[in-house]
Amino acid sequence: MLGALLLPISAPRAQTLTAVLEAEIVTLDPHFTPAYITRTFGYMVFDTLFAMDSQGRVQPQMVQSWTASPDGLTWTFTLREGLAWHDGTPVTAADCVASIQRWGTRSALGSRMLAAIGSIETKDARSFTLTLKEPFGLVLETLGTTSSPVPFMMPERLARTPGTERITEIIGSGPFTYSRADHRTGDRMLLRRNAAYVPRAEPADHLAGGKVARIEALDIRVIPDGATAVSAMRTGEIDYIQYAPFDLLGQLERDRRVRVQSFTGLEQFTGHYRTNAASGPFADPAIRRVLLHLVDQSEVMAGMGLSDRYSRTCNAFFICGSPYESAVGTEPMQRPSIEAAREALRQTRYAGEPVIVLVANDLEAPKISSEILADRLRRAGFTVDMQVMDWASVLARRTRRDGWSVFGVHALGVDLHNPLTNSVVGFNCTNALTGGFHCQEALTPLFAQFAAAPTLEARQALAAQMQEIIYGQGMAVPWGQFAQPAVHRVQLENLIPSAIPLFWNVGKR
Repeated sequence: MLGALLLPISAPRAQTLTAVLEAEIVTLDPHFTPAYITRTFGYMVFDTLFAMDSQGRVQPQMVQSWTASPDGLTWTFTLREGLAWHDGTPVTAADCVASIQRWGTRSALGSRMLAAIGSIETKDARSFTLTLKEPFGLVLETLGTTSSPVPFMMPERLARTPGTERITEIIGSGPFTYSRADHRTGDRMLLRRNAAYVPRAEPADHLAGGKVARIEALDIRVIPDGATAVSAMRTGEIDYIQYAPFDLLGQLERDRRVRVQSFTGLEQFTGHYRTNAASGPFADPAIRRVLLHLVDQSEVMAGMGLSDRYSRTCNAFFICGSPYESAVGTEPMQRPSIEAAREALRQTRYAGEPVIVLVANDLEAPKISSEILADRLRRAGFTVDMQVMDWASVLARRTRRDGWSVFGVHALGVDLHNPLTNSVVGFNCTNALTGGFHCQEALTPLFAQFAAAPTLEARQALAAQMQEIIYGQGMAVPWGQFAQPAVHRVQLENLIPSAIPLFWNVGKR
C-alpha cells in the first residue's frame, strides 16, 4: 500500500495535503446525487450563493448584496465582482439562474422553492431577480443550505443538462480545480489550488467567509481499510483521515503525532431505525410504536464503543442542539425497557409474523445498531429474521414493498434538523421508493406551512407538531446522536472544525 502511495501525480509534497475521505469520490456532478462524498467534492471545486457560518447563520458567499420587497415576494441578488469559472470565463447571473433551476429538480428543499417561484430572471450580467407567486419564508436558507445535494453554481452550458443526466465536464468556480488527468479511479485524485479564486474579505467561518487555499494541492487517496490509513498517517504519508476507526480512537488520542477532531450539535450524526409501512408487522402503526418503548440508545452507543465524549442520547426527532429540538411525543422513549416493550406488544394484534431486520455488514454504525435491535426485538417477543448483506444491497432492498421490515441508518444533523431536508420523513406520501412507503396525510400540509412560515418561532411550533405525528405513528425511532471523529497530523494548522471536510484556510507546517 505504501508503495502505491508514492506513485507520481506531480505536486510538491511539502505543499500538498494528503487526505483519506469516507469513500472514493465516484459521482462528480454535485447536483446528481445526495451522497455525502460528492457534497465534500462539491465544496472544494464549486461555490454557492450563500453559505452557513459556525453559528448556523446564512451568510453571502458568491452574492455581494441582495434586497427583498416588503411583502417578501421579490428578491434581487447581485454577484461579487471578479468571480470566474475554472475555464477563465466570468460567472454571470444567467449561470446562477440555470444552476438554481437544475438543482431544484434534484433537491426536496429546492423543489419546494421552485414550486413557490413565479419567475427567476436575469437583470444584467451580475444581477437576477427571483419573484415568488406565494409566500416562501426560507429563500436565503434554501440558497445557503448544506443539505445534500447542495445548490452549487456551475456554468449555464452545463446547468442546461437535465437533472436526470450527469454533467460531462467538471468546471466550478471554487478554491480548488479538478482535472481528469489528475484522477486515477480506485487510487487517488489530485485537486489543485485555484490561483484565480477571489475569496471574500471576511475571515473563514465554517462554510462562510474567505475561502483562502493555503496549500497548493489536495491529494485524496483511496484507502478503504481504516487501520491501513491510520498506519500510513503514523508514517507521515497521510495528513488527514475523515473517519477515525472507532476501535482505534483511544490509541489515537494518546498519540502525540496526531489530533482527534470531534464534533457536536448539527455536526454530529443521528441514527434512526427506518420501518416499512407497506407490508409485514410494521405496516401496523400500533406495532411500530412498540419500538418507542424498546430502543435503548445508551445500549447502541455502548455497542459502538463510544464514550460520552463522542455520543449522547437524544429523543428529539429534529436533532438535539438544533433550533427545532423538542420533547413533544417522547414520553414512551424516556424509560426504554424490554418489559415495557413486551407489554406494549401484547396490546397489539401481533401474531408472530417475522420481522425482517436488514443488517449491513460493511458499515459499522448500521451493522451494530441493527444487530442490537434484532436482539431486543427477540427478547420483547417478536419473531426475528435477521438478514445480513452489504449496504448497497440494503439500499436496493428498501425500494421493495416487501422483503424487509426495519434497518438502522444514520445521517448528519445538518441534513436531518430541518423537516424539509430530513430524509427520514421527507418522502412522506410521495412515490419515492426510499421512504419506507409511509403516508401520513396530516404531515403534508405542515411541510407546506413550514416552508411558508415567516418566523423561526412559527417554524418551531410546526416542527413540534410534525414530531408528535411522527412518533405517534411510529414512523421512525432514533437510536442515538454521535460524532464520527476525524484525525489529522499535528503539522496541520487552522483546520476548520467541520463534519464536512473543508480544506481552505488550513496550512501545513
